[in-house]
Amino acid sequence: MDPLKKAGGRWSGAGSPDTIGRMNGISERALGEQALVRRLNDRLGFGPVPGDLTAGVDATVRRLLGPATDAAAAAVPPPTGLEAPAKAKDGKEGKKGGQEAKKAANRQRAAQERKLTIWWLDRMVVSRTAGERLTWFWHGHFATSNQKVRNAAWMLAQNQTHRRHALGRFGDLAEAVIVDTAMIRWLDGQRNRKGSPNENLAREFLELFTLGIGHYQEADVAQGARCLTGWVLRDQGAMFQRKRFDSGTKTILGETGDFDAKEFARLALAQPASAAFVIGRLWFRLVSATPPDSATVARLTTAYGAERDIRSLLMAMVGEAGFKDPAASLVKQPVEWTVGLLRALRLRPGKLEEKEQAKLLAGLRGMGQLPYRPPSVGGWPAGASWLTTSAGLTRLQLAQQLAKIADLSIVDNARDRAGAAGALLGVDGWSDRTRAALTGVKDPAHLIAVAACAPEYVVSA
Repeated sequence: MDPLKKAGGRWSGAGSPDTIGRMNGISERALGEQALVRRLNDRLGFGPVPGDLTAGVDATVRRLLGPATDAAAAAVPPPTGLEAPAKAKDGKEGKKGGQEAKKAANRQRAAQERKLTIWWLDRMVVSRTAGERLTWFWHGHFATSNQKVRNAAWMLAQNQTHRRHALGRFGDLAEAVIVDTAMIRWLDGQRNRKGSPNENLAREFLELFTLGIGHYQEADVAQGARCLTGWVLRDQGAMFQRKRFDSGTKTILGETGDFDAKEFARLALAQPASAAFVIGRLWFRLVSATPPDSATVARLTTAYGAERDIRSLLMAMVGEAGFKDPAASLVKQPVEWTVGLLRALRLRPGKLEEKEQAKLLAGLRGMGQLPYRPPSVGGWPAGASWLTTSAGLTRLQLAQQLAKIADLSIVDNARDRAGAAGALLGVDGWSDRTRAALTGVKDPAHLIAVAACAPEYVVSA
């Protein structure tokens, strides 16, 4: 779990950012400095690029969580031409012509989604702050799939909302997401109207986004659905129509009033259970599958504060002993693994040939994780779920494809190729078993592929 902000002895946003690491009590005693720097890059970014592991802990925390904007990621312009295809209708060409028009529209949607996915992967690869990694986290937290939304422009708008609030106040993010066009489409918010409620969005908002099971009643869901009425979908996005809104007194989580969507969000976040829930979700994905103890949650809640400050929370989180615990390893999700490899190999998805882009997306799909395509509103699985035999085979194939088009001269010319591969990938060191396996590999591309699939790289230690 996680909170931050004005915890005693921790940076609260005042004072020099040069002391961020030290004032949060970050110590190298648990992991060792280079291992801790690697973990910071893995957990708050998408892995180190050459040179990152020589920076100190303070400098790394300052780069990842300081106030500076991510100029490299911002320089990747968002895609254009994502307007939804015209709705196909049976016209003069008859039913067959209408079917062909629908197929053409589906092909256009698929091409738009590919463009959008490559753009985001590009941003991830060049990113230098925690902003893009947290954008990825919020995409899994507020999981929304284009399989149902079927509108790349709406998915881009949601993605930009996640990015804009990624390290800001969780309340601002929650209030924006609850009336987000893609989210409304995903959870049937447009079907929720006065006299004919649809509880999907209200239920998931309480259960999966803000409170968790056991911290609300069915009556809160029903009354919350009334708060979310009035929204309709038009070509330009979600619009509020007051005549469809269920005005009147509602009692939700012990409070009574004529609440609307954003007020419903505020009521949920005001519950004591909300801070612990959000902290727990961040901890699970960024720190450890082992939940934090109550004392840690209390400290993190203080850091999170009344403003629900995500940046402050993360600053406190990386200062906790649990973050520096050598046992707190996490299996990299396929997107995290892939982006980390692209970064190490200095490959930009947006600059690959179209056939190589297709192989990249096919590899992610084969491993079970594509941006904009979470399997459910609950998001993606974690841990050993990514270590199946099938996923491992696809991982090796994708690593081989990427290594073949990368410049590996630094490995090819090295006397200790296994060591050079580790340095390129940002691995602190190989086990005897892994080093023995790598030593027998002659081809540098195959060597990097095997190294990228070794436990030391697949798992964020």
